[in-house]
This record gives sequence, structure tokens and C-alpha cells, in this order.
Amino acid sequence: MTSILAGSLPWHEGEQKMQNLLQIPPQVNPTVPSLSYKAGYLLRTAPLLAIGTIDSEGRPWTSIWGGEKGFARPTSQTTVELTTPVDRSFDPLSENLLGTSGGKLISGLVLDLENRNRVKLHGKAIAGSLDSTDEPRHAASGSGQAGIAHLTLHIDASLGNCPKYINKKQIIPALPSPKLVSNAPQFPPMAVDFLDRADCLFISSAHGTIDMDTNIRGGPPGFVRLISNEPNGAVFVYPEYSGNRLYQTLGNLQTNPLAGYVFPDFETGNALYVTGRTRILVGADAARVLPRSNLAVVVTVTAARYVEKSLSFRGIAGEPSPYNPPVRYLATEKVNAAGLNDDSSITATLIRKESLSPAISRFRFRVSDPAKLGKWIPGQYATFSFWEELNLGYSHMQDDDPTSLNDDYVRTFTISSFPGDGISASEFEITARKHGNVTRYLWGVNERAGLEVPLKGIGGEFQIKPTANEFLPFIAGGIGITPLLAQLPGLDVSRLRLLWSIAMSDVGLVWDTFKRFPALPKSTSLFLTGSDPRDESTRRQYETVLSSGAQVSRRRIEAGDLDLSLADTWYFCGSVALKSSVLDWLAGKNVVYEDFNF
Repeated sequence: MTSILAGSLPWHEGEQKMQNLLQIPPQVNPTVPSLSYKAGYLLRTAPLLAIGTIDSEGRPWTSIWGGEKGFARPTSQTTVELTTPVDRSFDPLSENLLGTSGGKLISGLVLDLENRNRVKLHGKAIAGSLDSTDEPRHAASGSGQAGIAHLTLHIDASLGNCPKYINKKQIIPALPSPKLVSNAPQFPPMAVDFLDRADCLFISSAHGTIDMDTNIRGGPPGFVRLISNEPNGAVFVYPEYSGNRLYQTLGNLQTNPLAGYVFPDFETGNALYVTGRTRILVGADAARVLPRSNLAVVVTVTAARYVEKSLSFRGIAGEPSPYNPPVRYLATEKVNAAGLNDDSSITATLIRKESLSPAISRFRFRVSDPAKLGKWIPGQYATFSFWEELNLGYSHMQDDDPTSLNDDYVRTFTISSFPGDGISASEFEITARKHGNVTRYLWGVNERAGLEVPLKGIGGEFQIKPTANEFLPFIAGGIGITPLLAQLPGLDVSRLRLLWSIAMSDVGLVWDTFKRFPALPKSTSLFLTGSDPRDESTRRQYETVLSSGAQVSRRRIEAGDLDLSLADTWYFCGSVALKSSVLDWLAGKNVVYEDFNF
């Protein structure tokens, strides 16, 4: 019996360069120089195969074929055959791989999205053909045809990969009915809209004429950000999350920066095919383009096709990967207006903390160099780095805390204190809910320990701007009251109309807020959810709130609670779910808002 051992294939110069650049300890290449048992098994049971090849101009392209289990099968330890419907008119693989002589470089990714299994392959095409289907030819402009692809591949190597960042999908077959929407390097509006909700891409790259690599990059919807979209070619960027640190794709891009991509729309069957030139950003270079990233890839598109119903399958969305970090937005996007810096000389020291409810506390920090930081204004937020306190080093998998693998421990909190109002000019306060690694850590820190962390910046533009003859309606969900707290000393509270929805368990925050701002209850409609308080302290706080003069309702806020005649401009801060309802209720109004994902 032939023995096939991983580790017999050396790293090439590009892979070694990436590993050295990122200071990765020496390791054995786990690639198997044949079709591994796992690869053979997955080929028989997986419904999808992403494939990469190179066109006559030397450009890589990627497509994804299949739709049913068993469409591909190993016929020997080095040979694979597949038969599947394809878009014969506009899929770049149909024209570059089928009906041509054998010997072309190929790479593949066998993929079972429903079970998060994947295996990489690379080798050469032996033979390929394309048959017609019984579907009638479409006469409409831009319409194409489906075909049946037959492809035989020689496999030189295979490698199993981990399930991280794969968002589950149940795959069902569908016959392609392609229509070319655009073949320009500038993305059409449909493609731009789709990119903002895409949760995966497939990339193919080449190491000279030796071998290729195809793999998946997954993340939360919108993890790929569009930098520009000019007629000479769109430019997009995506982060490289913490992985197995082999850097086979990025190693190829070090020796040859060209790459081919496909973005499949599992819901519609549409596909965005892209080929372009890549640029790898490391460290500060990555963070300047995509803040909070240590590694990113920028792609300048040289050719693209957006094709409706190009795919031979659809996908029913399942569970997103628990390893997905939040979307990292461009430095130029409004959400990153804080202008984070890498200067760790400005620090914030925790000098006081106060519990307001079981899940909400107030923390006071002193800034080391207020003059260097500059003045902040009410409604802004502070961005801290807790990296030195919480980072535990590299780990490939962390099932008990999957999001920690890509956590940079940079956190943004709204400043809830008014500058100089009963507080030193060098100090500020945040009011936070216990949610996640950083706030759990803050809850456990003794204020006497002198916790000192880098303060990366102050930013934000959530200011309440009074206008003549109008009220100031503000809707807050729970901890979403914090932007208002910082601005109350500068507002005419008699013109404010606060609608505040909050859990009964957090009534301590309401009690504290009314105590600090005695005029506020008369301008407040309070919506309390949850059961009656059980402990004596919370019960007394609740009774004080009831007698404060605020209008109190024991239910959730509803559309009928909003008096639309109050003003044309409304303010909101709360959860994403509440924001969706509020924006519907306030259709036609100008809504200034911030939201949070907990």
C-alpha cells in the first residue's frame, strides 16, 4: 500500500516570505502530495467545488460549480471526474477550461457549507467538454445558455482546512439561466449592493507555472469593503482573519499579485466574477485602510462580469460562523470618524467605578495628557485599547470563545459626562453595560489597582442641535441614553421629549439619571419591561422613579407613543432591532441615530 505523507512538500519562496514577515515559527507543510482520504470522501459527499484556472492572458479566474452531492468523484488516488450544469455563456471557467487541450493548471476547494468542511486541491486539467441542455436558447439581449460540463482533473496535492469563518448554507440544485448585466471592471449598482451583504468570496492564485490555490474567505455580511468604483476598475479590500498561519494564498500573491475571485449570491444565483491585481497590507499599513486590521488585501479590478442566475445552485442561509468578528469599516467611512492613532503615549487611568444596576456601571478615567489629546465635546466617544491587558497570544481554534481570535481588544464607549460639569477637565466618564470580554474585565478590576490603558482617540458627531420653535425628541433604548447624558447640562430640558425604553432590571440607571437631572422626569416617557423588582434596593429605586413625575408604562415602546408633530428632526440611540422599528415609525422624518449590537 502506498504511504502518502504530509510534510514532503517544501514551502515556496512566497510562503516563506509571508511566514517570515509575520514572524511565524518554522513549521512543516501539511499538504499531502496526492488526493488524501479526506479529500476523496468529501468529493463524494460535498455539493460544491470552487475551481480556479488561468486564462490566455495569464489572469486567474474562479468559479463555483455543483449543487448536488456526488457530482464530483475520485476515480483514483490522483484523478477526479465531475459532471454538472454550468453557465456556458459567461462563466469564465466554461471558456477557459472546457473544450481546450489538457495540461492547464487548476486549483479547487471541495466544500460542504452545511457542515463547514473543506479540502483544497491543486493539479492540472486532463480533459473537458461541454454539452448542450434541452433548455431553449434565449433571444433576449445579454441572455446566455446553460450547459453540462464534463471535466477530468489530475490532482497533485490536497490539504484539509479548518471550519472557521464558514457561514452555514443548505445547498439545493438549480439550472443556470444566465444573463450578463455587466462585463466592465467598474461594478454595476446591483453588484455594489450585493457586495455590501456578501458573507464569503472564493479566491484563486498561482505560483508561477507550478501550482495554484483556491480557498474561501468568509465573514459577516459586508466584510468586503468597496474603496472606489471608477470606470477604469473598482477597488475593494477585505481583512485576513486569524487562521492556520500557512499563508499559501498570500504566499502566492507575494510571487504573483494576480488573483481571481467569485462572489456567489446564494439567494439569487447571481455571481460577480473578478480578476485583478492584489496588494497585501501588513500592520500599520492595514490599519490605515481598514482600522483594527493587522492584515488585509486590497484588490484593483482589471476585469469583471456580473451575471444574473449564473450559478447551478442556491443556498438557504444557516448559522453564521461563531468566529466572525464585527465588520471592519474603511477609515474613510463615517463609522470610523474617531481617527484612531497608534500613539500609545496618551493613556487613560481608571480612578473610579460605580455600579448602577447588576449589568450597568459608570467608570471615570483620568487622561495622561489632555493637551495632546485635545478637547472633546458632548456626544463624542472615547476609544481604548485593552490589548496588553487581555491578549493571550496566538491560538488556531478557540471554541469556548471563538470571537477572541480576531479580537484586537479596541473598544469604543460613548462619553457620558459633560466636560467640566462637576468633573476635572482631565477626566471623563463612560456608562457601560457588561457585554463581552472588555466590559467583563472592567467589572472585575479594582479601581485602586490603577488600571492604565492606551487612549487611541476621541471622535463622533452625535450632537443634539436645538432649532427654533421645535421640541427635541430623543428615543433611547436601554444604555442608549448615554449620548444624551453628556449633553443634558447644555440643553433646555423643557424642550426635550425623552422616550426611554429599558428593562426593569436596569431601573437603577433611571433612578441615578433622574437624581442627577431633577428636571428630566417631567420631560420623560419611560417604558419598563420585565417583571417587578425582587430585591429591596431595586424596589425602592422603582418607587422613586414612579413618583418622580415621569410618565411610566410597563410595556415596550410602540409606534403610537410617538407624537410626529413634535419636530422634523428626531434623535435615537439603541439596539439595531429597535432602530429598525423606529425608522419605520418615523418615515419621512430626519432621524439622527447611533446604534449598538447588543
